[in-house]
Amino acid sequence: MNTRDKTYSAARMNEAMLSSMQPPTLRWYLLALVLGAVVAVGLYAFTVQLTTGMVVTGINRPVMWGLYIISFVFWVGLSHSGTMVSAILRLSQASWRRPILRGAEAMTVFSIAVAGLFPLIHLGRNWIFYYLIPYPSQYGLWPNFRSPLLFDMVAINTYIIGSGIFLYIGMLPDLALVRDRSTGWRRKIYGLLAIGWRGTAEQWRVFSRGSTLLACLIIPVAVSVHSIVAWDFAVTLVPGWHSTIFAPYFVIGAITSGVAAVITLMIVIRKAFKLEEFLLPLHFDNMSKLLLAVCLLWSYFYFAEVFTTWYGHKPIEWEWFSYMHDHYGLALFIMILGNTIVPIVGLCFRRVRRSTAALLGITLLVNVAMFIERFLIVVPSLSHKNIPFIWGSYTPSWVEMSIALAAFALFFLLYTLFTKFFPILAITDVREQEEALIGQQQLGRARVETLVNEE
Repeated sequence: MNTRDKTYSAARMNEAMLSSMQPPTLRWYLLALVLGAVVAVGLYAFTVQLTTGMVVTGINRPVMWGLYIISFVFWVGLSHSGTMVSAILRLSQASWRRPILRGAEAMTVFSIAVAGLFPLIHLGRNWIFYYLIPYPSQYGLWPNFRSPLLFDMVAINTYIIGSGIFLYIGMLPDLALVRDRSTGWRRKIYGLLAIGWRGTAEQWRVFSRGSTLLACLIIPVAVSVHSIVAWDFAVTLVPGWHSTIFAPYFVIGAITSGVAAVITLMIVIRKAFKLEEFLLPLHFDNMSKLLLAVCLLWSYFYFAEVFTTWYGHKPIEWEWFSYMHDHYGLALFIMILGNTIVPIVGLCFRRVRRSTAALLGITLLVNVAMFIERFLIVVPSLSHKNIPFIWGSYTPSWVEMSIALAAFALFFLLYTLFTKFFPILAITDVREQEEALIGQQQLGRARVETLVNEE
C-alpha cells in the first residue's frame, strides 16, 4: 500500500467529486446537441412507421420479431448489472464498491427506461398500448395473460419502480449536500428532492436499514425480470428457444453485458471528469475479476446448450443449429471471440485488468458480442422453423436501424444530463471510505495524519 502525499479534507473531496456538476462547457453542449439530433432522427423514423404502418420495417413472415425485440432484450440485459452489482456489493460489505455505486445504479434506470420503449414500438397499433396493462374494464375485456407483451409490461414496470427507488434513496445524503451548497431556485429544487435530510443519527439509522432492505429486494426482482424475458422465448415450441436453461442463461448474459457496460462507463467518467483519485486501478481490477467470472459462467451455459443439442441430435434442433452455423458463421465467431476467448484470456492478467485502455476495448467487444448473441437468438430461430415452406430471411430497414441507434443516443443523453445535475459519485459513501483509511504516522516527534491508498 502507498500513502498519498496530499492531505484530504471534507471540503476538498466534496469539490472534487462534484466536478461533473460544474457549468456546462462548449463540448458538453455539442455532445448533447449531437445526441439530441440522433434521437430526433429516431423520432422521425417512428413517426414514419406510425403513419405508414409496419410495412416500412423489415419484419415479415416468419420473422415477426426483429431488431426491436433484439434491442429490447439487449437493453433489459444491460440494465441488470447496475442494480445487481450495487446490491450484491452492498450486502457483501465490499468497501471498494463505493465509487462505482451511483454510476451503476443510474445506468440501470436509464437502460430499463429505454428497454421499455421497444415493446411499445413493436406493437404496430401503438395507440392501444393500454391493453397491455392488466386492468378490468366496463366492457368485460381483460388482457391476454398468456401474451409475452403482458409479461414484459408487468416486469418492466416493476423493475423501473424498484431501481428508481433504489437510486433515489441512495442519493438522499448527496442531494442534501448539493442543497446546502446551492443558492436560489437550485437550492429550492434540491431541498425538495432531499425531503428534509439533515444527517441526524436517526435518519442515518433508517437510511442504513432501508438501503439494506432495498438491496435484498432488488436482487430477486432483477433475476425474475430477465427470467420473464427469457420465458417470452422458452414457452414457445420454436426450435432453439424451447429450453429449460433459457432463464439462467439470460440472467448470466444480462450480468455479463451489464458488468462490461459499468466498466466502460466508469472509464469514460474517470477520464471526462478527472476522477482518477477516486476511481482507482483497484476498482477496475475487482470489476474485471467479476467480469471474468460471469464470462466463464456464460461460456458454460452456452456450450452446455450446444453440447446437449449435438449429443441428442434431434433432427429439428440440429437442423436449426447447422443452419445458424452455415449462414451466420461470422456472427457466431465474433460472439464466441467477444464473450469467451478475449475476456477470459485477457482478464487473467493483472496488467490487463488495471489498464483502462485494454479494458475499454475488451468491454466494448463484450457488448458488441452480446448484441450479436441476441440477434442469433431471435433471427435464425424464426427464419428457419420446423415448417420448411415458410422459411425466410430478415434484413432490418432504415426505420428500425434509426430507432435502434436513437435508443443508444437517448441512453447516453440521459446519462449526460444526469451527470450534470446530480453527483455521479456516491459522495457520502466515498468520504466514509476515505476517512476510514486515515491513520497517523510518526514524523519526527509529531504524529501526522496520512491517507492510505489501496492501489
